[in-house]
Amino acid sequence: MARPREFDENAVLDVAMECFWNRGYDATSVRDLIEKTGITGASLYNAYGDKRALYQRVLDRYVEGSVADRLRRCEGLPPLEAISSFFSEIVTRSIEDRDRKGCMLVNAALDVAPHDSEFREVVSEVLGRIEAFFRECVSRGQAQGSIGTSVSADELASHLLGVLLGIRVLARVRPDRTLLESVVRPAIQLLNPCGQGATPQ
Repeated sequence: MARPREFDENAVLDVAMECFWNRGYDATSVRDLIEKTGITGASLYNAYGDKRALYQRVLDRYVEGSVADRLRRCEGLPPLEAISSFFSEIVTRSIEDRDRKGCMLVNAALDVAPHDSEFREVVSEVLGRIEAFFRECVSRGQAQGSIGTSVSADELASHLLGVLLGIRVLARVRPDRTLLESVVRPAIQLLNPCGQGATPQ
């Protein structure tokens, strides 16, 4: 029988997440992970294999706890409100990010994905889920008349995804609410049939 793990795996993954999130994948060494998590190198390798495999687990945990959770909370709202609330949360989260860590998924897209085809697929799949959320909201809103039809749902979803990524990158160097809301506002206005969309609160 396999020996039970002698550490709290969730706690270790959370600490490892902070390491990778603060330093980035390349700048985080196995020694850093051992020191911060408090587990031995042997335990780390036995449990996760190597640094890359641990990063994969951490990224999956981040996506489920942050991205997927936000999508679940917003998708039950009316279409325009769902999109507005999504961006309102993103702006607030970005402003409250005192360490300017940014979004771990976006960081992975910039830091790891360009050099690792498997991570490129992982990041692309999650971004695709976000884009699909936007597309579904827009399609539903267009059918109900709460979102304009002058631009296709596919194009609006792609545009909103681009706005999201831009906000997340911009906020790392200029975390100013007025600035970030000025980026979101025209995107929301584009959705409104009358061109006067709601402003994120």
